Amino acid sequence: MAGVLTAGPASVPKKLSVQSPIQSERVGQKSTQESSSTFPDADLTPPEFLQVDHSIDTARSYINKKYQSTLYKVKEKLQSKNTHTLPESTDLRIVAAVPDEPDMRAEFSPSVDDISSPDALESDDPMTQVIPVSQLDDVQPSDWAFGALQSIGERYGCVNYAGKTYSGNRAISRYEFAAGLEACLQQIDELITSNRDNTIEPEDLILLQRLQAEVKEELAQLQQKVTGIQGKTNEIAANQFSTTTRLFGQAIFSIQGTNSNDVDLFPRDGVPERQGRTNLTFNNSVQLTLATSFTGRDLLLTGLSAGNLGSNASSVFTNMGRLGFESNTDNNLVINDLSYRFALSDNLGVVVGTAGVNPVNTFRGINPLEGSGDGAISLFGQRNPILAIGNGTGGIGFDWQISDRISLQGIYSSEIPSFPGNNRLGGLFGGRFTVGTQLTLAPTNNLDIGIHYLYSHSPDDLLGTGIGDAQLISPFADSTAFNTHAVGATVAWRVNPNFQLGAWGGYSVSHPENLSGSVDITNWMLFAAFPNLLRSGNLGGILVGQPPKITSSTLPDGFNFPNFSEGGTPGGRRDTSLHIEMFYRAQLTEHLALTPGFLVVLNPDHNAANDSLFVGTLRATFRF
Repeated sequence: MAGVLTAGPASVPKKLSVQSPIQSERVGQKSTQESSSTFPDADLTPPEFLQVDHSIDTARSYINKKYQSTLYKVKEKLQSKNTHTLPESTDLRIVAAVPDEPDMRAEFSPSVDDISSPDALESDDPMTQVIPVSQLDDVQPSDWAFGALQSIGERYGCVNYAGKTYSGNRAISRYEFAAGLEACLQQIDELITSNRDNTIEPEDLILLQRLQAEVKEELAQLQQKVTGIQGKTNEIAANQFSTTTRLFGQAIFSIQGTNSNDVDLFPRDGVPERQGRTNLTFNNSVQLTLATSFTGRDLLLTGLSAGNLGSNASSVFTNMGRLGFESNTDNNLVINDLSYRFALSDNLGVVVGTAGVNPVNTFRGINPLEGSGDGAISLFGQRNPILAIGNGTGGIGFDWQISDRISLQGIYSSEIPSFPGNNRLGGLFGGRFTVGTQLTLAPTNNLDIGIHYLYSHSPDDLLGTGIGDAQLISPFADSTAFNTHAVGATVAWRVNPNFQLGAWGGYSVSHPENLSGSVDITNWMLFAAFPNLLRSGNLGGILVGQPPKITSSTLPDGFNFPNFSEGGTPGGRRDTSLHIEMFYRAQLTEHLALTPGFLVVLNPDHNAANDSLFVGTLRATFRF
């Protein structure tokens, strides 16, 4: 689940261990109660659009200009004071050193404004009164650099230290080096000008001349490297896919299978009539997302998906063993998201679209185990099933950041908004549609709460959740329209950065438009998450819960689903199914995760006469 303004859990502790980029969306991400101008997708969260940093060019140009003039002054003084002249071809430019890698933002972190004056390049440690190097507390005569420090410090007075310590092992920035070099050059310049008492020996001038000649080749090589990096940067900028569009993808390869179990399809005498099982299968699912920003405060999401993993419900005679990464398009490419997200203000975002606009993609996610490619393996383990009521695709939603710890999301979503025919079956305001809201709370830095309410109209007797009791009347009765009200809550508590607990519960009541009575359905789940289990970036999960169950059905005789094989008399399910799931996601590389997992459903289809259902899977997820 993802909010319009942001994605991930509603809050996060101030100190969390570093998470993998793939995992960060749900387990180690910044609080969603903080406003953001980037509006991510539910499963594939595009990172922020990065701005090109030009400060390195400005910094290098400034250093060259500043010290080139100083070095030429030194050259003139040397030539006027000594017969050993410098070669005219000597290049006296000082070039800021650059790393081998093209990413140089870390080397020149100050902005252009920060280096617009010479004062910006001065060291934080001013030159202090020069004292003998032998009196420094952390410099010993046995140190390998003792002689050099003594010569530079006591003869030229340009060693930068404060108090009685030198801190010779401390790393310095290039700005500190440039400032220190300037101090030495100015001191030498002053000594050359006055040359009182022959302070500068002819041998030193010869040495300086030789060092300048020796460093000329290194400076030339460094300049070539800078030029090469600049050329590569220009080439990348000229050939990138788009200045405003980025591509993100997820590809899943999975192996899965179930046990053979006897099924009492018509529960009257407790005698099984069917045997359910599936073959061991090898399937795939692919999702591609194009994220386009026009202003930096908006996001157009275009999602494409294809896959060949369908539901196993028809083979095992229950929908309680469905997997969370099912995608059955016969590997034909389909559009599963076409939505535009934009900010009306710093704390109010809006999403509108013909696909991918529903409670799942609009409400902020609370469950840290959610994610088709990196979370729980089951469909039931993804989120509270009431959030899928209505099976919406297109519509409009909003995300309002009321305060630092309170936000409100809202949604109107239609199942088939493009259907032009019978208003009873489709259209923007016809067919199956859902209106919902979620109040998201973060009372503390380690506690997230989501309170849900949804109203849904269905032209038939299906809720659209696809899990547990999703059919409201007997299969032998005529279909009728229903209006459903659903409430629920999801809670997640981060006990510590590597252990989280949570739960959700949901209740819905459905009223038929042309019949008396109602249908009540409940579901619940308890879960535990183990981020960074055995290794940073990994994730373990345990889930135990009850899939949606009709607890009461008071429709007229012949219409009640729980007793459809006994004349459809009023009543609720006699037995209760129990869902138990475990999985472990091993983050092998930045882009590849391997997740083995299994689930067992006791009393499948809320029928104690059915054998337990076991489902095992091995999921490999590639993200790019």
